Amino acid sequence: MRKEGRLAEQVPPSWQAALEPVLASPAARQLGGWLRSEEAAGKAIYPPRGKRLAALEETPLDSVRVVILGQDPYHGPGQAMGLSFSVPRGVQVPPSLANIYKELESDLGMSRPGHGDLSAWARQGVLLLNASLTVEAHKAGSHAGRGWEAITDAAVAAVARSGQATVFILWGSHAQKKAAHIPELDGGGHLVIRSPHPSPLSAHRGFFGSKPFSRTNAFLEQRGRGAIDWRL
Repeated sequence: MRKEGRLAEQVPPSWQAALEPVLASPAARQLGGWLRSEEAAGKAIYPPRGKRLAALEETPLDSVRVVILGQDPYHGPGQAMGLSFSVPRGVQVPPSLANIYKELESDLGMSRPGHGDLSAWARQGVLLLNASLTVEAHKAGSHAGRGWEAITDAAVAAVARSGQATVFILWGSHAQKKAAHIPELDGGGHLVIRSPHPSPLSAHRGFFGSKPFSRTNAFLEQRGRGAIDWRL
C-alpha cells in the first residue's frame, strides 16, 4: 500500500484523474486533517493507515467489472481491511458475509469458504467499495458525513462513465440511495442489482434467493467481459 500522506497522494494512478477534482476540494483536505486529529486524540480508526484505499489499490479503474457497495468498514479490532464485507484470513466471518456465502452456495452451488478474505474477487475486477472508508472503533457509522461520500461517489460515477458494461450490486437502502445520485447507473448499459442488505436483520426479506452471482456472470458473459470466478 502507498505511504500515508495527503489523500490525493495516496490514490492509485488509475484513479487519480477521476478523483482529482474532488480530492482537490476543501472538503477532502478537511477530511484528511480531521482524521489526523482524531488519531492524535488517541482514537482507534479502522482500517489502519495504508489500507484505507485498498479497494482502489486492488481494483484499478480500467479493470472494474462489478461494484459491490457497502456502508462503512467493520468497527471491531482486526476486521477492516479496506474492502467492503471482507475480513483478513484468521478473523471470524461476520454475519453479513456469512449470509453472502449462504447465497453464493444457493446460487452457484459453491461450498462456503472457511475465511472472509475477498481479495480474490477484487483482483478480478470486483470493486469492493464502502461509502465511508474509515470508522472509529466500536462506533458503526461514526465517519459518515465527514467527506468520504463525495470521494466514493466520484469513484462510482467514474466507473459508470467508463464506457464498459458493469454490474452494480446494491445491497440495502443505503447503497441504493447512493446510486440514486448517479444517473449514469440507469441508462448506460449497466446491470443494477438491488436487494435487501445481507445483514441477519434483513437478509430474509429478499436477499436470499436474489441470485446476484449468477445474474452478474450471465450479464458479463453476454457483454463479452467474462465471468467472475466467485470461488475463494
